[in-house]
Amino acid sequence: MNFDFNADSASWEARDLKSVLHGFTHLGTLHEKGPSVMARGEGIYVIDSHGKRYLEANSGLWNMVLGFDHPSLIEAACDQYRKFPTYHAFFGRISEPAIALSEKLIEIAPVPMSKAFFTNSGSEANDTAVKMLWMIHRGLGNPQRRKIISRVNAYHGVTGITASMTGKDYVGAFGLPLDDFLFTDCPHHWRFANDDESELEFSGRCVENLDALIEAERPDTIAGFIAEPVMGAGGVIPPPKGYFEAIQNVLRKHDIPLIVDEVICGFGRTGRVWGCQTYNIEPDILIASKCITAGYFPMGAIMISESIADKLNQASEAYEEFPHGFTTAGHPVGCSIALKAIEIILEQGVLDNVVDVAPHFLHRLEEFASHLHIGEARGVGLMGALELVKDKQLKSPFPPEQPVAEQIANVASDNGLICRPVGQSIVVAPPFVITRDQIDELFNKLQFTIDQVFDSVED
Repeated sequence: MNFDFNADSASWEARDLKSVLHGFTHLGTLHEKGPSVMARGEGIYVIDSHGKRYLEANSGLWNMVLGFDHPSLIEAACDQYRKFPTYHAFFGRISEPAIALSEKLIEIAPVPMSKAFFTNSGSEANDTAVKMLWMIHRGLGNPQRRKIISRVNAYHGVTGITASMTGKDYVGAFGLPLDDFLFTDCPHHWRFANDDESELEFSGRCVENLDALIEAERPDTIAGFIAEPVMGAGGVIPPPKGYFEAIQNVLRKHDIPLIVDEVICGFGRTGRVWGCQTYNIEPDILIASKCITAGYFPMGAIMISESIADKLNQASEAYEEFPHGFTTAGHPVGCSIALKAIEIILEQGVLDNVVDVAPHFLHRLEEFASHLHIGEARGVGLMGALELVKDKQLKSPFPPEQPVAEQIANVASDNGLICRPVGQSIVVAPPFVITRDQIDELFNKLQFTIDQVFDSVED
């Protein structure tokens, strides 16, 4: 839908263009097409300010997994606002819900954890994890252990530190990455495997390259390794067979802590509570955000093992405190919402629904694999991607002057479906409460959209 912004200067769209700077948005296209202004939500659908209804196939930004009008989450927020509306977690003070949430996170963690620390976002949580490791290594007399290893195509956030761990070309816009941030292979078998190289063989090569990188940089300079169980913003890239088992062996050999970024996977996206459980990962530091409050409050959390907690306590003695924190982290309203969201997901049948409908979701996703311009249909649980290609046999992408993924996302929006273009992929990750019939609606609209776009492209 296009609007005459000059003729209707009082419209929400015109007001947006005059006053709002959008993140991760093509600003030229925005001024041509206009923004989409959402007014309300019903279940897995959002309705814009003109009354148009969209199936939100990306759960907002992966996080609104219980839909957009869940009464129990709204009531949890209202109850806590009435009781004790705000507080902090500095100077040994804290609210009751923050303690209760810390206990719950440690209880449901995929491996034994000792302490929880709260932030306002996944970016802040990943940033905090790095600062923890830097402080620990300095406190133990190893200040040279500063280097963090991430992976090409990874996404870990937008702060100076987390953007430096994000293996995307666009971080160069800010003169990033900072020094001491290293990158190893993207574990995307379809894209980067050699001819006739099996998943296990490809995993072995990735791990050999990681080991060689560590040896070349010297293990005693490496502070930690960070990875998502499934690369989400990289285009939903599940790890190849044997990958994380072999990665962890190398890290243990060199005594390098493992940070697992569960911001997208955590609380059920892969069909288990944690992506760590899906792929047998044992983190030293576990990062959570997004689904922790089902998107109803900004929150992130870091869980640390007993060993990390002990070392952090030791390193903190020189400063008589852990000199880090955020004013609104551990907010009592956010913690109350998180406790209710976790209860709904784990105890009221939502995770069971993910397990139940995921096979149908993946089956409908896989049906696109036969399309002439879809090189790979990949996914796990309730997250999936379609890799678009100009030539299927050569796996060659469309040229920049043919932004087909953007076109599909735009036409899908016209058709009442919100999906996300990531590079040359279309990503879908619907709310956990989606039904089989709604999955069919999602993929039927996506099929109709793809047919429309490729009819135009081929013409």
